[in-house]
Amino acid sequence: MDIYTLHRGSAPLLVSVPHDGTRVPDDIAARLTPEARRVPDTDWHIARLYAFAKDLGASIIVPTHSRYVIDLNRGEDDVSLYPGQNTTGLCPVVRFDGGPVYLDGRQPDEDEVRARVDTYWRPYHAALREELERLRDAHGRVVLWEGHSIRGELPFLFDGRLPDLNLGTANGNSASPALRQRLEDVLAAQSRHDWVHNGRFKGGHITRHYGDPARGIDAVQLEISQRTYMDEDTFEWDGTRAAQAQDVIRALLSGALAGG
Repeated sequence: MDIYTLHRGSAPLLVSVPHDGTRVPDDIAARLTPEARRVPDTDWHIARLYAFAKDLGASIIVPTHSRYVIDLNRGEDDVSLYPGQNTTGLCPVVRFDGGPVYLDGRQPDEDEVRARVDTYWRPYHAALREELERLRDAHGRVVLWEGHSIRGELPFLFDGRLPDLNLGTANGNSASPALRQRLEDVLAAQSRHDWVHNGRFKGGHITRHYGDPARGIDAVQLEISQRTYMDEDTFEWDGTRAAQAQDVIRALLSGALAGG
């Protein structure tokens, strides 16, 4: 069973898109609500949005399965990333709109959650960790870039309208000051998209766990409002908007690589 695909690049940059997958095994899908079977909380087309990064020499790791099977951007201990705020867990039982993922009484028990960790979570993280170390050993430094997207208005998760571009560096702990400044400079230099740094989304488990600037591993999360590159209701890709979003992402990734 394929858990992920990994393109190995030559530059000190690894792009991870842990919520791109849409596959749900039949035995799990049969227990989902009709709404959840559409896997609406997918980071739709995010691997496609970042596909150009291969031309920059980046490595890219992409999972095959939906976050409803397991959320690869949560710790295996399932500790909340945002205490006191609504969020979803390691094997989500609630959708981003607050509705249920599973039919009544059909949620996974602890044994099933542990089995999913072994089957899906561990292989992805082992591959991510191995690729990070390969690139760091080759270059002396590496940037782990977490690509994410989300619907721009989700009252269950946040108030009002989310900015177009949401940069997260775990309150500055997961990336060096120089890298953070370069990325802010890129965002400040463009006027098409509004943005925030360490706002509602500061970086999930992957950013927080793997980011270690003292060891030469910088980790950055970019959460993009889906209106910037697709239709949020139909989930359809919008080529014109996507190209505009890619211009900014390309500039950010180039800035990430500029540290030498």
